[in-house]
Amino acid sequence: MTSISTEAPRTALSWKLVPAVLLSASGVLLFGFGNDPAGYGLLAASLVAAALVDREFMRHLALVAAGMVIISLVPLNADLSIGHMTLMGGALALAVLVPWLVSRFVYRERIIRFPVRTGRKWPTAAKLYLVGVVALGYFILPVYLISTGVYLNWPDASDPAIFWRLFLGVNSVGIWDELFFICTTFALLRHHFPYWLANLLQAVVFSSFLWEIGYQAWGPLLTFPFALLQGYTFKLTKSLTYVVTVHLIFDFVLFLALVHAHNRDWLPVFLY
Repeated sequence: MTSISTEAPRTALSWKLVPAVLLSASGVLLFGFGNDPAGYGLLAASLVAAALVDREFMRHLALVAAGMVIISLVPLNADLSIGHMTLMGGALALAVLVPWLVSRFVYRERIIRFPVRTGRKWPTAAKLYLVGVVALGYFILPVYLISTGVYLNWPDASDPAIFWRLFLGVNSVGIWDELFFICTTFALLRHHFPYWLANLLQAVVFSSFLWEIGYQAWGPLLTFPFALLQGYTFKLTKSLTYVVTVHLIFDFVLFLALVHAHNRDWLPVFLY
């Protein structure tokens, strides 16, 4: 097995930027514009361009592209029927497993990693940040969901079965976001670009995916900074556990806000 090279050249202005931008743009078309066929064309063009620039880079972009194609093949919405949840869950799982398996056992690399137990304690600042996440979610999410009406993109959780499926679905997608966009996409791009550029590139695809999931209207003004913060947090902590904790805390507030938005007499604790 080979480990990630710390000596790999990581410059912002190189020909690698062209295929990388094409790949991120394809995510906008595939997810932001509801599977626009042009998205597949841009994705293919990004791989062709990468092959002309650097074969290793092409192999890494192909892993991200494989995951994007897999998740583009199923409807990405908040349909909470058992059939749809099973289909979407299977696709999301494959989108993470396929790149990891190919990277680890075909490419013989350890770039894609899921660091759960790092052996490091969370400093006080990290714990305070979790409190800040709760506060941000509390003040932003109800205003966003209710003022725009996008809460209707998620089903009413009045029925107990839907209530728990919504809870499971929101949290499962939140965990998957970190596995694919941060531990896979961001990690592979960081192998070739400076941190800040890799983070911008992954955030475009991340926020495009969240748009199709339901974060529409002015949602990108919320999801794009969130994606950037998650990439930055992962860079600082090198901990999947921590970034997932941040995401799940935010998503728990989202879940409560969604329940309230559909039933205003439930959880009347939000300000908007």
